[in-house]
Amino acid sequence: MLQVTNLGLRFADRKLFEDVNIKFTSGNCYGLIGANGAGKTTFLKVLSGEIESQQGHISLGKDERLAVLRQNHFDYENEKVIDVVMMGHEKLWDVMNKKDDIYMKDPFTEEDGIIAAELEAEFAEMDGWSAESDAAQLLEGLGIPSDIHYSLMSEVDNSQKVKILLAKALFGNPDVLLLDEPTNGLDLAAIQWLEEFLINFENTVIVVSHDRHFLNNVCTHICDLDFGKIQLYVGNYDFWYQSSQLARRMQEDANKKKEEKIKELQEFIARFSANASKSKQATSRKKMLDKINLDDIKPSSRKYPYVRFTPDREIGNDLLIVEGVSKTIDGKEVLKNISFTVNPNDKIILLGDELAKTTLLRILAEEIEPDSGSFKWGVTTSRSYMPKDNKEYFDEKKLSLVEWLRQYASPEEETESYLRSFLGRMLFSGEEALKNADVLSGGEKMRCMLSKMMLSKANVIMLDEPTNHLDLESITAVNEGIAQFKGSVFFTSHDYEFIQTIANRVVEILPEGGVINKEMDYESYLKSNGIIK
Repeated sequence: MLQVTNLGLRFADRKLFEDVNIKFTSGNCYGLIGANGAGKTTFLKVLSGEIESQQGHISLGKDERLAVLRQNHFDYENEKVIDVVMMGHEKLWDVMNKKDDIYMKDPFTEEDGIIAAELEAEFAEMDGWSAESDAAQLLEGLGIPSDIHYSLMSEVDNSQKVKILLAKALFGNPDVLLLDEPTNGLDLAAIQWLEEFLINFENTVIVVSHDRHFLNNVCTHICDLDFGKIQLYVGNYDFWYQSSQLARRMQEDANKKKEEKIKELQEFIARFSANASKSKQATSRKKMLDKINLDDIKPSSRKYPYVRFTPDREIGNDLLIVEGVSKTIDGKEVLKNISFTVNPNDKIILLGDELAKTTLLRILAEEIEPDSGSFKWGVTTSRSYMPKDNKEYFDEKKLSLVEWLRQYASPEEETESYLRSFLGRMLFSGEEALKNADVLSGGEKMRCMLSKMMLSKANVIMLDEPTNHLDLESITAVNEGIAQFKGSVFFTSHDYEFIQTIANRVVEILPEGGVINKEMDYESYLKSNGIIK
């Protein structure tokens, strides 16, 4: 058990946490959510002892061990992969080294024998004899083949280092496990393995993630960090989001059919209880959900941008024909003989090599030309494109956000009041709308690019990794906006929930050339290829 009592922390003149009281218990997985900059990562660092709080205290159960996923990819370059994993249990690793050192002593005295015997007993008590095989099992589960378990870390690539550091955090059955964005850099198979591991993990997990599908699959509770406080909710991310939105509507409609709203919320809780989760904790979670009172569910104070794409005209029957498109970049053929036809209202997820996907989108957006082949847009189409790298839209433009957005507005939309109102819905209210566009954060730039796309009123939108830099609130808003769009979409993403709730067609670019083109949702495609069960 991990308990936080009256925690307070201030950076300069900013209050990050104030009087935070929360208890994390065994058998539960807590998803820590909050807007960008709310202090999620800082909170994990306070829990791990990396940062000291200025008031309050944190207590761990007696003899309990806490493990942390760290992103220090290059700290172990001269260590063997298997050893790095076992280093995750610091006490065990220390005993192993002391034991080895004492057996190397010459002469080996009677006193050394007594110390060695004590170390051996401690080693056995911590299941030291199975440590190496346990570490290997974790590595193999995450897709690290046995032939590199004894390689040096300097000899493995970055994608493997991500998995090795995750195995290090998971090793040795820690009592409390802190995970900050654990799915970053993982492939689908590794994410699925991690989900199963955490679902069956009997101790305490606290996780920060922007992956809603992952949070929904593993979390028994949501910890909402807002205005320096943490509010604890039973259930996964979807339950927190949908119930908080219902509660907000109840609050807003306080005098309008209140009984009806209460009944709607009660039915929602009952429905969610019946479908708590596939996890091991499903039964106990259902009991907790059944006990929820209406007073336990509060409206979220979190703000969501208003994202809606409204085309100014319908698409005709002819949308896009791509025939034999090939393209070489820096001597590498990234697209080879790409052909497919697009129908109205297709929402296509592009899969495959990162450079190949970006290159195809840039060609379709007419930013670059193919080396060979052709593509033809229907005469009724109008297109808007969001690149992965939006730097060129903001560099060296000393414009306020109002002036920046005015460049992309129609004459009737160019008024100050209209643009400020539009920016307000995208969370740039008051003085925020007057700050310079070139000093924005990554998430703010993405919201500006989305504003530009919405003003275009295009009936075809193309987006390259649209959730990059966004917080969960903005991701949710963008997800809903694109899902409701009455037009066609081409997009790339690594966000499972985002893809599954938008795409009705999959186009995978193959390294040997051509594409796999399937009219089905993302999950069905993955199942048909044996990638998920």
